[in-house]
Amino acid sequence: MASKKSNKLAFLSMPAPASYVAGLGRGASGFTTRSDIGPAREGPSAETIAEAQAKRGEEPEIDSEQFQDPDNEYGLFAGTTYEADDEEADKIYEAVDRNMDARRRARREAHENEELSKYRAERPKIQQQFVDLKRGLAVITDEEWESIPDVGNLTRKKRRKDERSFVVSDSILVGDRAQTEYESSLDIKQQQQDGFITPADAGAMTNFVEIGQARDKILSLKLDQISGTSTVSGSATSVDPKGYLTSLNSVVLKSEAEIGDIKRARMLFDSLVKSNPKHAPGWIAAACLEEHAGRMVAARKLIKAGCEHCPKSEDVWLEAARLHSQDDAKVILASAVQHVGQSVKVWLAAADLEQDVQAKKRVLRKALENIPNSVRLWKETVNLETSPADARILLSRAVEVIPLSVELWLALARLETPERAKAVLNKARKSVPTSHEIWIAAGRLLEQVATADPEKSSETRNKELETVDRTIEAGVRELRRHQVLLTREQWLKEAERCESEGSPRTCEAIVKATISMEVEEEDRLETWLGDAESAESRGKVGTARAILAYALKVFPDKRHLWRRAADLEKAYGDRESLDAILSQAVHYCPQAEVLWLMAAKEKWLAGDVPAAREVLERAFIANPESEQIWLAAVKLEAENGELGVARELLVRARTVADTERIWMKSAVFERQQGQYAAALETVSSALSKFPKFAKLYMIQGQIHQLQKNYAAARASYAAGIKACPKDVTLWVLASRLEELDGKSIKARALLEKARLLNPANETLWAESVGVEERAGGAAQAKTMLARGMQECPTSGLLWSMAIWAEPRPARKSRSVDALKKSKDNALVTCTVARLFWAERKIEKARDWFARSVATEQDRDIGDHWGWWLKFERQHGTPEHVAEVIKRCVAAEPHHGPVWQSIAKDDKNIGKGTKEILELVADALQ
Repeated sequence: MASKKSNKLAFLSMPAPASYVAGLGRGASGFTTRSDIGPAREGPSAETIAEAQAKRGEEPEIDSEQFQDPDNEYGLFAGTTYEADDEEADKIYEAVDRNMDARRRARREAHENEELSKYRAERPKIQQQFVDLKRGLAVITDEEWESIPDVGNLTRKKRRKDERSFVVSDSILVGDRAQTEYESSLDIKQQQQDGFITPADAGAMTNFVEIGQARDKILSLKLDQISGTSTVSGSATSVDPKGYLTSLNSVVLKSEAEIGDIKRARMLFDSLVKSNPKHAPGWIAAACLEEHAGRMVAARKLIKAGCEHCPKSEDVWLEAARLHSQDDAKVILASAVQHVGQSVKVWLAAADLEQDVQAKKRVLRKALENIPNSVRLWKETVNLETSPADARILLSRAVEVIPLSVELWLALARLETPERAKAVLNKARKSVPTSHEIWIAAGRLLEQVATADPEKSSETRNKELETVDRTIEAGVRELRRHQVLLTREQWLKEAERCESEGSPRTCEAIVKATISMEVEEEDRLETWLGDAESAESRGKVGTARAILAYALKVFPDKRHLWRRAADLEKAYGDRESLDAILSQAVHYCPQAEVLWLMAAKEKWLAGDVPAAREVLERAFIANPESEQIWLAAVKLEAENGELGVARELLVRARTVADTERIWMKSAVFERQQGQYAAALETVSSALSKFPKFAKLYMIQGQIHQLQKNYAAARASYAAGIKACPKDVTLWVLASRLEELDGKSIKARALLEKARLLNPANETLWAESVGVEERAGGAAQAKTMLARGMQECPTSGLLWSMAIWAEPRPARKSRSVDALKKSKDNALVTCTVARLFWAERKIEKARDWFARSVATEQDRDIGDHWGWWLKFERQHGTPEHVAEVIKRCVAAEPHHGPVWQSIAKDDKNIGKGTKEILELVADALQ
């Protein structure tokens, strides 16, 4: 039985099969181990490996880069030479690859960015998930932060306490032991000195605190002794302790580094003055160094040596006078004027040392004897004179000695009488023909003479003022003849200076004579308007007025130029000047309706109703078919209670002008008077002529709504929507009518249809959100708001609603996002101001309310003014309230949901901007 059993190890004695390689199946072929060091056997050849792989059905591996590397070719072309043709071909292929890559790059990068954004949206980073919470940390107070509990041990495992011990050094142990011990023997040095010298290593430590206390005690005792009456030396001495401490504080303590620097600098300066003793700055620097080091005696000695070596340098003498006392400085400067008698600085320094005015005069007159051509000395001498007559005599002598000094001529002219001043300026003009200041002074003098006498007739005054224009023109010509060419900017600066100094006619004359210089003919209007705006921005209204007056003479038919001049007079002038400008404007531009309306309005605001009617009658003659003028006449009569005249004017206007706006105003007028039947009849007639005018359908529907005839109102709005599907207001009115009738579902359907016909309209989305809120669906309102913000991502109205929809802690972060997305929209800005108001940050809220009405477009939103007034009523002063009302009246707003609803209410017809603003502030909540 045993012989029949198969032997499992019999294969070991069998011969290996053909092409067998040990370990090839597990990849262990051809390696050498440490035990095989020596003549190791070779691995199987490539043919053997390929044959074995073929038997197992494996495909041989092919190197993918075999034919792609030109520098390491080992394929078909391994033996060829890399020539210039090959290099050129490679460059061509590379260029083709770059072009193909560039062609697909934009699409590839866009696809990659889209995939990345999609991935980020699905799997946001942890940092993005906590952005709102991080922003919320900004409002946490210190008390709230301190009240946050520390993280405890939640693992329910006992932790081993950190009980570590440290080895105390032997020196500490020995020191503590020695503190309580007593020495019972003396060392060798103590025995030699009889025990009176304490050994240095006795173990005692220096107590610097006690040393400081002892020093303070000694200082206080010394101060007490000095401040009282001391009889130690037999004399009484009293010292101010505060002054003594101040002097101690003034002592400069220098470090070793600074002392070393001073020593090195002293050596350098010493070498400098010895090698070059005639170099004055070296002596001055060496003296200043000694002064800085606190060695005044050495500094004075050095500067004295400098005066001896450099007697002709005024700086050395001035430095010497500075370093010495006042009496010594007088002696030094007396010596200085003997060596440098032509130095103005030395003479002025000598005069400054004198305390008596007469002594100063003597010094300066002595200086003028030596330096008669110094303008500065003459000016200082004249300034010391208290009598105008003496100053006039001095200046007369000064202009004789220095005839080219413009300052002295002008000073003399100011001291003379007007008649003699003219002679002085004529002499100055002949002496200095290149000075424009003299010509300007002459013009100002003529203006002063013309306006000095209030009893002069206007004709005489105007003739004398015309000489100012002629004088400035002659001055510009003379200066040009003498090759003195000032630029336009320089002349305009001189004009502004004349205006600020109280010479408006001279300013106007300069502008007239020089405004056309260096300007191309086709660029004149734009350049002059720019000059006027820049002058107005600097507060130089007279210069701006003169520039616009000259521009109007050159371009009398430019209506926007007249409008600009009228706005300037309205802002800075009075009613007379504004009436004069508007009268000239309608004379030169009779077709400009805006100018006629401005003229009539100013007359009406001034309380002169007949004059306003006269202006409108002239406007009718010039513009018989102008609807604006017809409507202005109707408004004028209606505001003054002439309702019959206003109705007749509207009838005539419908006949003459026959515009849709006149028909609309006619219907509104009848509705305001309570004539609903006449109003409906007027609307029906107007709709037959203008079926595409949406406001007629609105008026018709509102009248039916006032009469509680909801079916007729619904029909009017439906007809309007059918005729004008792009008008958003009609859709909103129709929706609100359905809400008023209790049909919120139909209102929702109407707004849905309106959004399909008018996509990306913020008003429709806001109204849809309002419908959901009024229906009580807060969740639906939030969903609707999110949809609206997706379609209108930059809408300020929707962002404002989104801020208020957030809970109070998240509103601040939401407002930051809103400001970024809406680009500082006025509605968002006003909302941010209200947030600050709610947080009691008064000044910030006031600033943000001002920002919400900063631009011309924002000032037209009346609701912002209402919120600001409501805020100032609660937290501001009466001055703040008055300022808001004043600015609102000047802005004349017309838009805003609450503002329009109150301003167009029939009960508020005839009320001004101030009354409407107060009603809006009361209605806002």
